[in-house]
Amino acid sequence: MIRFILSDLKRLWAGSLVVVLLVSLATALGVTVTLQERALRLGTARAADKFDLVIGAAGSETQLVLSSVFLQAAPLPLVSGETLASLAKDPRVAWAGPVGFGDSFAGYPIVGTTTSLIDNTSGGFLEGQGFADGEDAVIGSAVDLPIGAEIKPMHGTAEEGGHTHTEIVYHVQGRLKPTGTPWDRAILVPISSVWHIHGMEAHEDGHDHAHEAEGEGHAHSHKEGEEAGLNETFTAETPGVPAILVKPKTIADAYKLRQQYRKGNTLAVFPGEVLTKLYATLGDARQVLSVVAIGAQGLVGASLILVTLTHIVQRRKQIGALRAFGAPRSSISLIVWIELFALFATGIALGFAIGFAAAKIITGMLVAKSGVLMPVEFAKADLTQAALLLAVAAGLAILPAWLAYRQSPAEALRG
Repeated sequence: MIRFILSDLKRLWAGSLVVVLLVSLATALGVTVTLQERALRLGTARAADKFDLVIGAAGSETQLVLSSVFLQAAPLPLVSGETLASLAKDPRVAWAGPVGFGDSFAGYPIVGTTTSLIDNTSGGFLEGQGFADGEDAVIGSAVDLPIGAEIKPMHGTAEEGGHTHTEIVYHVQGRLKPTGTPWDRAILVPISSVWHIHGMEAHEDGHDHAHEAEGEGHAHSHKEGEEAGLNETFTAETPGVPAILVKPKTIADAYKLRQQYRKGNTLAVFPGEVLTKLYATLGDARQVLSVVAIGAQGLVGASLILVTLTHIVQRRKQIGALRAFGAPRSSISLIVWIELFALFATGIALGFAIGFAAAKIITGMLVAKSGVLMPVEFAKADLTQAALLLAVAAGLAILPAWLAYRQSPAEALRG
């Protein structure tokens, strides 16, 4: 029987190929949507794992997390240096790291921060060392620069008419281990030097006297000849920062700090909470795409039924001849069912392979752009989906087999 089925499929290879391709493409659409959505969820969740609490000025929770955790550049209001100093001394805080951004180099974001944040979130150095003075830089694992390279920070981008700062040249002192986060593509420099080149100097009255220049909201009150130092001691006169990443000592401390800094001019958020809201929106989009995929699979199923019924009509004489030579009805219907189910199953398997490959390609492009490592992997739910598709395929193959079973050999031969 198997030899006969293989011979029959070989003889009808063109039609068989069309059936396999239809099934595989319809299946691949649903698999790609599922795998890509799951990869995005896992990747962003893991990227935010290292950051328990983010504190900034009152504004958008989503933008605060996207800018501070995922390094998506956006103008944020500054939280006061007094808040940073208070957090640094708070007994409920294990460490608090300021984050300052807005500059870039060769397409990589330059992030001002402190050695404590680097030590507690990076996992160590692949090579080199950390900051020794205000002109040192530490690069993420994905930054294509050698140790000792010179970095001239640019405010904005060349396309946007950005300009290069001439007040300082950073020198790469170390490369961090991979983290699978956007920080792998970041250039980290001392926050004190970021304040310095942007003219954010603390004065005795406790205010930042950085002024706006060139209509870009960027301060340039730099004192000629003054060098940026490595200052990681914060006071009430410390300049403001866009965000502060905080590691509370306990879960209880985390909730107390969140409640305390969600009042007045400050905003405190758990990145996980913000991501949950984004996932809800993402889930709605996934449902829409899933409905589209199911609709496509339904149309393919309807067309396959039409193709298989036409296939049975075209094979009436062959079936009649087999019956005339003594082949039992059950054997003929079984042959028809096996042939069609084999085609459907092959299409489903190929669809899963195509969907996996497509998700890998899409994820690769997203990772290159965002730096977030997104694992494309199958889960138990995918096995359930595959089993359901195979069950539907088995059901679709029953109808042509039943028609072949009922076909009269005499009528087939006369036709």
